[in-house]
Amino acid sequence: MRGTATALLWRAILATALVCAIGVLPWASHTDPALTVLKARSADRDPTPEVLADIRAQLGLEAGPLHLLGDWAGGLWRGDLGRSWLSGAEVAPTVLRALGVSLLLMAVALLAAAVTAALICARTLYRGGRDRRASGTGSAVLAALPEFLTATVLATVVGVQWGWLPALGWYGPRWTVLPALALGLPAGAVLGRLLDDLLPGAFAEPWAQAAAARGLPRRTIARQALRRSLPGLLPNTGLFVVGLTGGAVAVEQIFDIPGLGRTTLQAALAQDLPVLQAGALLLVLLAAAAAALAHLGTRVLIGPALRDGALPSPHRPAPPARRVPPLLLALVLPAVIAAGLHRDPLALDTGARLQPPSWSHPFGTDALGRDMLARVAHGALDTLLLATTISAATLVLGVLLGLAPRLSGPLVDTVSALPPVLLALLVTAAAGTGTATPALAVTAVAWAPLAAHTSALLRQERAALHITAAKALGAGPVQLLRHDILPAILPPVTRHALLRLPGIALSLASLAFLGLGAQPPSPEWGLLLAENQPYAERAPWAVLAPAALLALLGALAVTAAGGVRRRRA
Repeated sequence: MRGTATALLWRAILATALVCAIGVLPWASHTDPALTVLKARSADRDPTPEVLADIRAQLGLEAGPLHLLGDWAGGLWRGDLGRSWLSGAEVAPTVLRALGVSLLLMAVALLAAAVTAALICARTLYRGGRDRRASGTGSAVLAALPEFLTATVLATVVGVQWGWLPALGWYGPRWTVLPALALGLPAGAVLGRLLDDLLPGAFAEPWAQAAAARGLPRRTIARQALRRSLPGLLPNTGLFVVGLTGGAVAVEQIFDIPGLGRTTLQAALAQDLPVLQAGALLLVLLAAAAAALAHLGTRVLIGPALRDGALPSPHRPAPPARRVPPLLLALVLPAVIAAGLHRDPLALDTGARLQPPSWSHPFGTDALGRDMLARVAHGALDTLLLATTISAATLVLGVLLGLAPRLSGPLVDTVSALPPVLLALLVTAAAGTGTATPALAVTAVAWAPLAAHTSALLRQERAALHITAAKALGAGPVQLLRHDILPAILPPVTRHALLRLPGIALSLASLAFLGLGAQPPSPEWGLLLAENQPYAERAPWAVLAPAALLALLGALAVTAAGGVRRRRA
């Protein structure tokens, strides 16, 4: 009971700090809120001193951020979230309507993710944890596909060319299918990989072997193995719930969906503080609710084992999956980079715009006639180096904070509730623009899933019988951590970090596209995707080249993850 009260207090403190940071965002970034509001209201109107003074008087900006923040917080007790600085309309109906849209989209996307994860794990469940050939490279490629690229392809091909489903707007259930697939397929691939990584250890436990020897049906054993593995996955599922709501900005933009993530981002860019504060507060509350449901689900699935230490450790060395030969994958990426480094990535040839692949341009050209092979090769070094560095940093940070769940739990919920773009704006306000801004923003978000995964595995490992026996024999906390807990936790969390490497590269790209990092004519991979996205229908090669390399990066990440196994006892 005391731990629950402490966690609630931490969440309240963090939510308050977040709302206060948002409230002083324009002043911290040394921008004029009146000028930003004027540009959002009417870009053609001259920002004369009289006009700006009138806006300041209307919004009460002259009283300062603390006074405005106090007025807004005082209205919360009455259910009043204030009025929009741009439209003058009440904020509460707007954000609640956007929340309803996002919750519906999230529910359908979770269904798509569950089906995808089930298909990835189907062979492992059927074979009882043996012969995992079908679950490696394909799921890695799917997990590495950027959501906005998947959304663009689905909208263009399925919605426009084939006409099977509507590709724009939000008018009914049929309009949820394509955006839910764009969100659910990559999320389901990651969840499926994490679950498929836990299942072999569950099938290798004594209870499963005894059940098989007694002749129990295979589906019964598989169902119990699934129940045994889900608790280690539920915290990350809760994070995906929040990500499918607040982090679905790109998909909501492509399909013109008035969801909460898009509403919050638009308010952040326009510095419409009442809408931004209300949207951020709802995202934090949603994250807290998702974390509570995940914790409750874990308690229900595990039952009294967390209390009486009757649960064996599920983190035994799993049989390695059979994948595409690592040497073959490892040679393709360096070969592409070597083939393009001697070409000029900035050379313009307007007479060769959007040319298809040929001997002179193996990857085709972009809208300015630049060679795509040269651009992806020159952009590879910076993209891979920065993404790898951030992945290593988030792994260390996630493990360290995950080992202190009482401290990191509320922080994970708060951080994961916000789109990376919003955190990037806060980082920019505090540290200014520059090459370090996207790296800091992505690092501030990317550690949270790894910390949640570490905490979940720590909870299971502490309930293991060998931990109880070691304590009875006089083992201290440091000895338990070094010889028992960390050897069980580090391999699966490291594999998780490797699976997220392509996603980190994409997060850096999305921030660069919004002006918070690399700028044109930089050949950074994600920036290439964003630049060529409008030409996906006319010149798909301009998008497929960087997307294929990101998918290859995902396959390499899974291949590398396969080598990170706990040493056999």
